[in-house]
Amino acid sequence: MATKGNSGDHKTRSSVSIFIIVGLCCFFYLLGAWQRSGFGKGDSIAMEITKQTHCSILNNLNYQTSGDAGIVDGSGDEVKEIKPCDNKYIDFTPCQDQMRAMTFPRDNMIYRERHCPPEKEKLHCLIPAPKGYANPFPWPKSRDYVPYANAPYKSLTVEKAVQNWIQYEGNVFRFPGGGTQFPHGADAYISQLASVIPMDNGLVRTALDTGCGVASWGAYLFKKNVIAMSFAPRDSHEAQVQFALERGVPAVIGVLGTIKLPYPSRAFDMAHCSRCLIPWGSNDGMYMMEVDRVLRPGGYWVLSGPPISWRNNYQAWQRTEEELEEEQKNIEEVAKLLCWEKKHEIGEIAIWQKRINYDSCRELDPQPTMCQSTNTDDVWYKKMEACVTPYLETHGPNEVAGAPWQPFQERLNAVPFRISSGSIPGVSVEAYLEDTRLWKKHVNAYKRINKILDSGRYRNIMDMNAGMGGFAAALESPKLWVMNVMPTIAEKDTLGVIYERGLIGIYHDWCEAFSTYPRTYDLIHANGLFSLYKDKCNMEDILIEMDRILRPEGAVILRDQMEVLIKVKRIVGGMRWNTKMVDHEDGPLVSEKVLFAVKQYWVAGEYNNTSSQ
Repeated sequence: MATKGNSGDHKTRSSVSIFIIVGLCCFFYLLGAWQRSGFGKGDSIAMEITKQTHCSILNNLNYQTSGDAGIVDGSGDEVKEIKPCDNKYIDFTPCQDQMRAMTFPRDNMIYRERHCPPEKEKLHCLIPAPKGYANPFPWPKSRDYVPYANAPYKSLTVEKAVQNWIQYEGNVFRFPGGGTQFPHGADAYISQLASVIPMDNGLVRTALDTGCGVASWGAYLFKKNVIAMSFAPRDSHEAQVQFALERGVPAVIGVLGTIKLPYPSRAFDMAHCSRCLIPWGSNDGMYMMEVDRVLRPGGYWVLSGPPISWRNNYQAWQRTEEELEEEQKNIEEVAKLLCWEKKHEIGEIAIWQKRINYDSCRELDPQPTMCQSTNTDDVWYKKMEACVTPYLETHGPNEVAGAPWQPFQERLNAVPFRISSGSIPGVSVEAYLEDTRLWKKHVNAYKRINKILDSGRYRNIMDMNAGMGGFAAALESPKLWVMNVMPTIAEKDTLGVIYERGLIGIYHDWCEAFSTYPRTYDLIHANGLFSLYKDKCNMEDILIEMDRILRPEGAVILRDQMEVLIKVKRIVGGMRWNTKMVDHEDGPLVSEKVLFAVKQYWVAGEYNNTSSQ
C-alpha cells in the first residue's frame, strides 16, 4: 500500500550524516539518512549507504557546527545570517507571482509570462519548506505518488476527478496516469502515438509538451526512453508544474504568449498538445510557427482534443459546430503554410510531420513570410513573430536539413552537427571531444566523493552552466534527468548542441529567478557560474535562488576558482548549508576547487541555528 510507513508519530527524526572518504584526505558528507518529516518516513537508500560505509577515520570527524562556521575566509568578519521568509512565501515563484501577474494585460496570456520583481522588491530571505515536508519517493514510485504535505492543494482532485489525473488518498496524492484526452491511461495513449511516431527505436528522444497539466504524458514517456520538456502556466490549478516536478518529471512554469519559448531552434524531435487550450490558429498562426521553429526537420507535432474530430464531439465540448470547424480550418491552413505533412487523424488525435528540408515546399502558394533574424536561437525576452524560421541549406531532396537522425545512445557522444559544421565559432570537434572526456573524469571524481550520486537518491538534477552538456552526458541514467541551463550571458551558446545530444535544457539569466516552484531539484551543479556572473549581479541573490529551488537535504556541487568559492562558502555559512571544499581531482596545485554542500532540513515555524564547515 502506497501510504505504508508514511504515517505515525510526528516526532522530529534526527539527521544522520553519511561520511564518504576520497583520495588523499578529501572527504564529503551527505546529510539526511533519515527524512525529518511529520510522517517519519526514513530514506531507505541513505540508510543502506550508511550501513555499507566503513572507514577507520569516520569516528574522528564531527561534521556539526564547529570550528570555522563564523570565520570561513580569514577576514575576521562574522557571517551574516540570512533569515527565513514569512510562511506565506512557502510556494513563492518570484517571476510568476500571482499578485504581480494580475497587473499585466490578459491579451495573449501576457499576464502569465515572466514578470520578475525589481531589485527593491526582491526577497532576501530563505523560503521555508511546509510543515511535514517529506523527501519524494524514489523513481518510479514517485511517478505515481506524491506526499500530500509537499504540495497540499486539492483543487485538481475535484476539477479533474472524472479525468483520472490525480486522487487524494490519506497522506499522499496518487496519479493514476490518466488525462483529459487519455481516459484509458497514458500508456495506451502513447502506444497509439507510437504506431505513427518512431518512439521505439530511439530516433525520437526529445519532446515538448505544451500546457502539460501534471505531466503524465512526460512521466510515462520515460518508458520509451523519451524525455519531455513540459510546461504549463502558474494558474488557478495552483500546482500543476509543482506536481510534475514532485513526481520526478522535467517541467517549468511557462506559457505560449507573446515571447519566444526559451529553447533553441531545431531542438525537439516531437511536440505535443493534449487539450492544452492554446489557440493554435489565431494570431496568424504565430504559435504553430513557434512550434515549427523548435522542431527538428522531420519532427512530429501531435494535437489531441478540440477541434480534432469536431463533428463527433462538439456537443460534449459544449461548443458550436461552426466555431470548431473554423478553428480546425485555421489550423489546417497554417500547417499547409508551414509545409507540414499530415500523417494521421483518428478519433481526436491528429499528427503532422515537419518536412526534412525545404525542397518539397518551394511550390507553396502562397509562400510564407520568412523570419529575417540571422540568429534563430536569440530568444530570451524576444517577441514572437508570425514568420517561418528558414531551413538550413541542403543539397538534395533526401538530405535532412541539419543532420540525419540518430538513435539516442549514438547521439549522446557523437559529434553534433552544430559543431562539425563549424556553426559555433571557437568550438572545434577536438574541443568537443576533449570536453566530453574531461566531464567523464570530473563526474567519476564526484562519484568517488558522493557515492550515491547515481543511486536514485537524486532524481531532478540541474546544471546551472551546462556548456556542451558534458556533465549530464557523463551522468546519463534512467534513474535521473538533468535540466541543462544555458546562461544568456554565456560567451558561447551551445544549448543547441545539448539538444542534438538527446538531452534537454533551457535559456536563463541567473540575475533573475528560475521558472519553477521552490524545492523542485534534488541536486544542483554549477561549473564556473560565479566567475561568469562576477560584476553582473549579486552573488548572494543567486545563492538564495539556489536555496529556493533546492529540496531540504538536497546536494550542491560548485566548481570554480578558489577565491570565488571562498566568497560563496562565506555567504552560505549563513544559509543553513553544510559545506566542504575539496581540491581539484588533479591535485592541490590546481587553482580550481570543488565546493560540496548539503542543505539542512528545516520547515516553516522552526528556528535552527545555521551551521557551516
